[in-house]
Amino acid sequence: MQAVAAARAGVDYIQVREPDLEAAELVDLVRSLVRGVASTATRILVNDRVDVALVAGAAGVQLKEQSMLPGEVRRLTPRGFVIGCSVHNMSSVAARKSADFLIAGTVMPTASKPAVDYLNKDGLRRIVEAAAGQPVLGIGGLDLLSIPLLATAGAAGMAAIGAFMPEAAGGDVTENVQKRVTALRFALESASTRT
Repeated sequence: MQAVAAARAGVDYIQVREPDLEAAELVDLVRSLVRGVASTATRILVNDRVDVALVAGAAGVQLKEQSMLPGEVRRLTPRGFVIGCSVHNMSSVAARKSADFLIAGTVMPTASKPAVDYLNKDGLRRIVEAAAGQPVLGIGGLDLLSIPLLATAGAAGMAAIGAFMPEAAGGDVTENVQKRVTALRFALESASTRT
């Protein structure tokens, strides 16, 4: 399972995004993932479904930009519940200051978001500055070659899907994910110490 491989490689968070699943199926999936990563430091977050995250024992939730505000979620959840928020521009940052971190995107062109205004390095940097010390992760079109862009923009890291996809069919998925996580983490830590 890719999630367990990513957890063993040291990914901080795994976000479960399955909008087409019914609540009961989603709870079962999240519980399975929580059990699968239990021996690691990786935490499972559920995309926008606070109810499912609480019932399934997930560590937290990743809120969409147009979703509930983190302050409202904090009133409903236990101490230590992780709240991430997606943002797409600077004007969204102020209302999300009580989140544990922000995910800003779409940073670079990506096949899954072909018709959006990309942040690029300058837009990401402006969001990082507006966040004033709150961790900001970049997302969208990012890979190993994007690490210098993230570092110079001041991002704390990256969130990704495509960066973990095998380059060629037939490769070992678990090995591929572990290699990618290790390479990305090393590159980001190296770039951060240089900036």
